[in-house]
Amino acid sequence: MNINVNSEAGKLNLGLVGRLDTSTAGMLEDVLKDKIESVNEIIMDFSSLDYISSAGLRVILGTQKQINAKKGKLIIKNVNQIVMEIFEITGFVDILTIEQ
Repeated sequence: MNINVNSEAGKLNLGLVGRLDTSTAGMLEDVLKDKIESVNEIIMDFSSLDYISSAGLRVILGTQKQINAKKGKLIIKNVNQIVMEIFEITGFVDILTIEQ
């Protein structure tokens, strides 16, 4: 997986490319760990994300909790049908802000 990172004025934009699974979830955690304290809004672009596993879901959920504690926002954009089905089955559609 590749992560395209753009940070500016309290906003973090992440473009995820490939698969967010057990072997790549740590990469996303590391990026977020370094940046989350200095931002109030995180936008994750999933337009090039092919798949998300339970490990990826755990990272997303942890990020949502951290940003909520700061009264910030996490926005997931451009989710494909495969990833959306995973969000629907797990109930993540009810706790995440997802924009198409």
